[in-house]
Amino acid sequence: MSLQSAAWERLIYLIDFVENFIAKEMQRKHNIGLSEFRALKFLEVAKDSELRMQELAGLLGLNQSSVTRLVGRLENNGYTVRDLCPDDKRGIYTVLTNRGRKRLSEARSDYDSALQSALDQAKDKFNAADVLALTNALSANDKVEAG
Repeated sequence: MSLQSAAWERLIYLIDFVENFIAKEMQRKHNIGLSEFRALKFLEVAKDSELRMQELAGLLGLNQSSVTRLVGRLENNGYTVRDLCPDDKRGIYTVLTNRGRKRLSEARSDYDSALQSALDQAKDKFNAADVLALTNALSANDKVEAG
């Protein structure tokens, strides 16, 4: 295995560790999955707080079937509603509701806290270079969002 390949595998393992930690915390504290939380975040910043199902699938890295199930869960909890595209009756939008905004607002600080806790715990499981790579990636992301 090449050095580059080994580093990539290590980074994937680190990301999986962080993702699983955050997912468990979001489920435990807010009864919401990580993909559902991210969907609410994408909807919050979308124009008119709505996205076509295909767009949401692409943003989340899910296939059509998976995003349909995810949106079904969001709808069952009252976090989103479906709406037909006025220009294309075959197009379906999912739209963030006030209840969805509230859930997102309640969960956001716990997400950030879980991320920080996961990174802190990762320091014990991974070497400094692994944690630094992920931390640098997150710092770069913060600069993009702030800009």
